[in-house]
Amino acid sequence: MKLVKSKIEELFSRLQAANPEPKGELNYHNNYTLLVAVVLSAQSTDVGVNKATKELFKIADTPEKMLKLGIEGLISHVKTIGLYNGKAKNVIALSEILINEHNSIVPDNRDDLIKLPGVGRKTANVVLNIAFGQPTHAVDTHIFRISNRTGLAPGKNVFEVEKGLIKRVPDQYAVHAHHWLILHGRYVCTARKPKCAECIISDICLFKGKTVLD
Repeated sequence: MKLVKSKIEELFSRLQAANPEPKGELNYHNNYTLLVAVVLSAQSTDVGVNKATKELFKIADTPEKMLKLGIEGLISHVKTIGLYNGKAKNVIALSEILINEHNSIVPDNRDDLIKLPGVGRKTANVVLNIAFGQPTHAVDTHIFRISNRTGLAPGKNVFEVEKGLIKRVPDQYAVHAHHWLILHGRYVCTARKPKCAECIISDICLFKGKTVLD
């Protein structure tokens, strides 16, 4: 089942009214540190990444400073994050590429971004959305879940859901849709026990397993 156009419009109208200027929860200082934070956040929590990068970004907020810090210095800051060895290697490698091929500037297009070590389509979409205001949809577990539960953009995999969102999210909501859906999935439409009684779009949602108050 899919939501009809009028219901989608109403869904995003309510999310916008509740949170007009949604923001991501990763802390960063500039486009480079945003990219690094998103790479580090794969299979990790934003809270955990923020703790690790609080001191890191004070001393390494450019590709040049990150290379000066070195792999061992970087690991000393991020060793509390899951898969830290591989992520640290990717951050050092992408920093070298940014210096050598992009004048130390984070690219504003997906093709160049996904060529960087540790950067897949989802990471690229996050950077394009937050850093450059592009209407991209980074489909994580929260967005995948909500898109299927509500009927907003059902799909069997993240790419199908992304294509559905591109087609079905109204243009005026496209830039912020990514954050509205992630935050809603993180705090309201949770995986195991969604808070349907508190949900502002519950009457629109097509989810058959809605919870009720005890």
